[in-house]
Amino acid sequence: MSRRGGQQQDTGSGGVGGAGGAETPRKRRGSRNDQYAPVPYRPLVSKEQRVLFIACEGEVTEPQYLDHLNARYGNGGDGERQPFLIHSISAKNGLIPSRTVAAVCDRTQAAGDEAWVLFDRDGHHDIPKALEEAAEANVQVCFSHPSFELWLLLHFQAMSGRQSGSNTNVLNKLRAAHPAFRSFDVRNDKSVKGARSDALHDDDAAKKAVANARSLVNQCEHGDCKANRRNVKPVRRDSVPESTDKWAARSGHAVDCPVLKRDPSTDVWRLLVSLGIVDDRPR
Repeated sequence: MSRRGGQQQDTGSGGVGGAGGAETPRKRRGSRNDQYAPVPYRPLVSKEQRVLFIACEGEVTEPQYLDHLNARYGNGGDGERQPFLIHSISAKNGLIPSRTVAAVCDRTQAAGDEAWVLFDRDGHHDIPKALEEAAEANVQVCFSHPSFELWLLLHFQAMSGRQSGSNTNVLNKLRAAHPAFRSFDVRNDKSVKGARSDALHDDDAAKKAVANARSLVNQCEHGDCKANRRNVKPVRRDSVPESTDKWAARSGHAVDCPVLKRDPSTDVWRLLVSLGIVDDRPR
């Protein structure tokens, strides 16, 4: 990787893992010339602040969502939580899952920094490769099936029923769930700023989203998946790696539960619990 003018250019191969791994032609994700958006400099609040580098598959929605987590919760809430600082990493036209792992590995600065990635099911063929490489590099994974928009929807209502990789039903429900999202993804408007951001953080919406996402774990068709087994502990980059199956089970799914069959599901809730934004411990 080379550094020029505050940006990084990937000079390695950007191919998709797995058999027949061609991307759908409607989106160019993760080409060999990815231009990662520059990570802005943000000074640490204190030495106790958690630093997370999070690479996103999406170009707009996920980075904006992470920015709002910083703005609303990053200061620690007057001592209620440990302060944190998220550096989001994205690229023009998005990234395929394995490229998110490569991007965050390149950008993470120190052994004490945490590395996470956010990516969706979509039509990607390289998810097994991404999970394997994430486990080897101690990169925590927030996987959503069928899409990150499922996580947004769970702030307003529960969701169930196999989606088979299609995002249409999720989007329709999200547009009907709250007035701020009525035009979401219409004319490519996938922003979560302003009124949409307020809706996601109003009236305990984050707590509702975590509860709904946990329910999806418990309802998994595998039958032995339990959200109470989730692991939200921070992981240093220099920690001893776990197996791919165990690493992919940190949201409470059984170790032998196939990731691509977790439909519908989203692991983003585990990030909020890990940061102390939502306390999901039994009362």
